[in-house]
Amino acid sequence: MAMPLSVRPTLPELSESHADPIVTELVFRLHDVSVRYSGTLAVDGVSLEVPKCRITALIGPSGCGKSTLLRSFDRMNDLVPGAEVSGQILYHGQDLYGAEVDPVEVRRRIGMVFQKPNPFPKSVYDNVAFGPRIQGRRKGLDDIVEHALTQAALWDEVKGKLKQSAYALSGGQQQRLCIARCLAVEPDVILMDEPCSALDPIATSRIEDLMADLKLDYTIVIVTHNMQQAARVSDMTAFMTAEVDEQGHRIGRLVEYDATEKIFTNPSDPRTEGYITGRFG
Repeated sequence: MAMPLSVRPTLPELSESHADPIVTELVFRLHDVSVRYSGTLAVDGVSLEVPKCRITALIGPSGCGKSTLLRSFDRMNDLVPGAEVSGQILYHGQDLYGAEVDPVEVRRRIGMVFQKPNPFPKSVYDNVAFGPRIQGRRKGLDDIVEHALTQAALWDEVKGKLKQSAYALSGGQQQRLCIARCLAVEPDVILMDEPCSALDPIATSRIEDLMADLKLDYTIVIVTHNMQQAARVSDMTAFMTAEVDEQGHRIGRLVEYDATEKIFTNPSDPRTEGYITGRFG
């Protein structure tokens, strides 16, 4: 069981054996989670469970609250003025929004990869070493950088360019560098907010292959507009839709959450089927 998020020195080891494929440990439990911005409801009453070492995809039309919900997993909404999260999000059984929880520690354990590659204006090496340095690591940085770049399937391409600017890399390489930067601080979970939307098909394929490898050791939650991508890479899929209230505000609601194969071949809700088949959305 994970140790309290308010305590840094006693972090759990992440090398524990993987969950049984039939009986899977849960990393997140969401119960009636809603998000408001300056009092305006954006996401309403989402309840779902995220299994360990699986890829969970959030799909749905624009404005349905996928990214807003994703940001609630690592308390990124805390950084948005006027944002308020209600309901309960349990992470390994602990309330993520409990008064004793350190949000900085939450964001270390639950890393985020954004839609557009956002390397720092530093060298390839310094991008990856940035997080460990912030944590006070001074020894073994070369090994940490190499290991993270290897995990991100980038080491062979950049091992001779570590002192060069990260901006010199291609878009796909920059995104894998951002993944390596996330991995360098040894997270438990990786959140990905449309990580391939700015990439070409070849780079997208590399990222998808990388996700398949990473889920052996990490829990991944991904937001994607690309239904084919969700079908290819994810184990579980949550379909969200947007309803418009009397004031014209879009409110995101969870329609259906199930194994990806079932969502795409035999959905329970006609709204899911309509979106999957392209009849709306």
